[in-house]
Amino acid sequence: MARPREIGKAGWGWTLFAGLISLVYFFPVLWIVLTAFKTRTDALAVPAKLFFTPTMQNFINVFYRESITAGAAQATEFPLYFFNSIFVSGTSVALAIVLGTLAAYAFSRYPLRGNDTYLFIILTTRMMPPIVVIIPIFLMFRLTGLSGSYWGIILLYTAFNIPFSIWLVKSFFDELNPEIEDAARMDGANERRVFFGVCLPQILAGLAATFVFGLILTWNEFLFALLLTGVETRTVPVAMARTMGGEVGVDYGLLAAIVTLFLVPIFIVTYLLQNQLLRGVTFGTVKK
Repeated sequence: MARPREIGKAGWGWTLFAGLISLVYFFPVLWIVLTAFKTRTDALAVPAKLFFTPTMQNFINVFYRESITAGAAQATEFPLYFFNSIFVSGTSVALAIVLGTLAAYAFSRYPLRGNDTYLFIILTTRMMPPIVVIIPIFLMFRLTGLSGSYWGIILLYTAFNIPFSIWLVKSFFDELNPEIEDAARMDGANERRVFFGVCLPQILAGLAATFVFGLILTWNEFLFALLLTGVETRTVPVAMARTMGGEVGVDYGLLAAIVTLFLVPIFIVTYLLQNQLLRGVTFGTVKK
């Protein structure tokens, strides 16, 4: 049997190893953040500079740009793009979780004949890459007048997130003990009370995990946002693409500043839901 001191040394060793692995994975993000505070000369320096004089000019350029014709700085459209990303992603993921949770509960508690076949058919909608279906979706949006509208891109993202939500949330419902639900029914609770009062409180961690994963997938989506949004509904990934190119080439400092600001909401949501997220991704792995 190992002594406490030996166990402590082993724990510090594993902690150091995990920290080094985490640093390797986090280093690209750290480099982007550092580049956001570099001047154009420092960002293009060879060899790369680890120590430099930081500047906030890149973040200022995100919100204000110099106008040669007006002779003064003008506000950019980045705040609008940022709002669009938050509104479109948050609304579509919330709708997908609501609809997906109801469907997942039905598949878990009231299975039909051929239940697995229906679930497989739902999953097949996520098997094809988006570029395969972009042409029919683009034509459908033009015919229905949804092209360039908020609800058009929201409904599209919702449709793509529902299969993911159904499969993930159903796995959490399957891990619940049905005897607790039967006890609630014996006490006089109807099906609505069983669903909202017994089942949902037990899978809040799973819903948080589903929300975070769905938000990340929608937040980073580029192809549909590029082709199906308009001037007033563009999202941040489209704004990033518009900063690349031009006569002077790619402004890596400006691009890194946009990416840094783009990562902030995801970091905040993940930090606020970290406890629920950890419980959600490990739900059902430990038998009690």
